[in-house]
Amino acid sequence: MSALADHRIDRISTRKLHDHYPRTVGRNARLGSHGSGGTYTVTVVHTDQGASGWGIALGDVDPCQPLVGRRVEDVFDPALGVTEPTAMPLDLALHDLAGRLLDQPVYAMLGAAGSTTVPCYDAAIYFDDLDPDDDPRGLDAVLANCAADHALGHRAFKLKIGRGNRWMAAADGVARDIEVTRAVRAAYPDARILVDANDGYPAERFVDYLEAVADCGLYWIEEPFPETHEDLRRLRGDLKRLGSTALIADGEARPDIPLLLDLAAGGLLDVLLMDVVSYGFTAWRQVMPEVVAAGVAASPHAWGQPLKSLYAAHIAAGLGNVAVVEGVPGHTTGVEPASYHLVEGSIELSSAPGFGVELSPHEGAHE
Repeated sequence: MSALADHRIDRISTRKLHDHYPRTVGRNARLGSHGSGGTYTVTVVHTDQGASGWGIALGDVDPCQPLVGRRVEDVFDPALGVTEPTAMPLDLALHDLAGRLLDQPVYAMLGAAGSTTVPCYDAAIYFDDLDPDDDPRGLDAVLANCAADHALGHRAFKLKIGRGNRWMAAADGVARDIEVTRAVRAAYPDARILVDANDGYPAERFVDYLEAVADCGLYWIEEPFPETHEDLRRLRGDLKRLGSTALIADGEARPDIPLLLDLAAGGLLDVLLMDVVSYGFTAWRQVMPEVVAAGVAASPHAWGQPLKSLYAAHIAAGLGNVAVVEGVPGHTTGVEPASYHLVEGSIELSSAPGFGVELSPHEGAHE
């Protein structure tokens, strides 16, 4: 019998973990301050032989309790992921458990199609120039944040843009977006620069920003406006006219897979961004062949928890076809020091079984 057949689910418990960012993360084009961290639930799947695996919960885990007594192989296939729909909230925990039972890292279980040194960008450069309201810190705040994250090991920066959508007059917002982009490029001439508008630009006005930063060598443009064929064709034409090789990335806000794959197959998108947790690890395994067939790359959205960057890196190392992963600076209370590291702009994964991270004993436990 296989290792997964030898183990039955004995208990499903939950824990609360808390993330701490290095600083308060400010606004983006649509939302206010993102705070300095947050509390969330992870699930732990225990087997009758004393093994366990854990991961961020994908929704309510109470409906999973009837799975107690089932063999692990009844709900999870190492070649596919979760096979029992009621077990989907345990998606990440079951991947971790299976890796531990098979004594292999998750990326190896996925096929080890990519490198275990995974390029990673800094995703924590928000509108901190606008804070506080009564005495905005200005451009120096953005540059200080880049410097702090560079010291942590980041070598690529994703800049939030779209200040004119909510926080500044439209023209002033575009001007500040341009100023920030050019300043970061000047400070880091060799860095990859990505920009993300969170759908905060009018489609017909985005060209104003593009023209002003045409010499900045943007690596990618993320969700500049709600995606449509017409608007993305215009954007693609503008990029070609300006001689830009910037990739167009989309799919975080509205993971409409048929639409995204259609846009990708039509040459209008280059990178798909569905979230690594809310869309799901098993779902990413299922959709990746279609992403490859459409001729585009992936980069599972990971903002929010540092652990999500680890999950995205395992997809990159396991399935391949990932351009770069999203990095969330910070640490997690309740997790032992991780067996992966950020070095010179890349996450270096270890060969530890499962996802390679351990929960601290007892801290945050909740049955």
